[in-house]
Amino acid sequence: MAAEPPRDGADAIQDAWRRELPGVPVESIGVITRIWWAAKFFGDERRRLLADLGVDVATLDLLSTLRRSGPPYRMSPGELAEACMVTRGAITQRVERAARAGLVERTTAGSGYHARAVALTDAGNALLDRVVADLLVAEDRLVGHLSPERREQLAGLLRELLAGLGGPSLTGQVGD
Repeated sequence: MAAEPPRDGADAIQDAWRRELPGVPVESIGVITRIWWAAKFFGDERRRLLADLGVDVATLDLLSTLRRSGPPYRMSPGELAEACMVTRGAITQRVERAARAGLVERTTAGSGYHARAVALTDAGNALLDRVVADLLVAEDRLVGHLSPERREQLAGLLRELLAGLGGPSLTGQVGD
């Protein structure tokens, strides 16, 4: 078993508040502060890598959501907004940008502008194949210092933490 990592800044913050506010529970600092720090680090790394790959987080979220929906890789704007956890207005903007880039196509009702469905194009699929493969390899390196057993344990603990928060079921991409 690996040696315990050295104490870090979260430990110092927790110790300081324990000293300054005796009797107040400070144990959450060790969990929440580290989650915030890890989230910032992972988000920054994801944005940097995606910028290098020529795609932004919002576009990746849109394309990934369509791809994960399975063939024919088509969803309504309302379904997309719900799955991406953003407003319909935000989805409209994302779809417009992706359509201009040839990554998605819209089907319209009669002569109206509003889309009934948004579908992934061949170009969107190809971009997604390249970007997601590179992203997952890079993100695997970020947690590569953890054994497979520790990764599984951490994933389970984080799943339990999120389930205990009682919020909505989270399914979308993160990074913004």
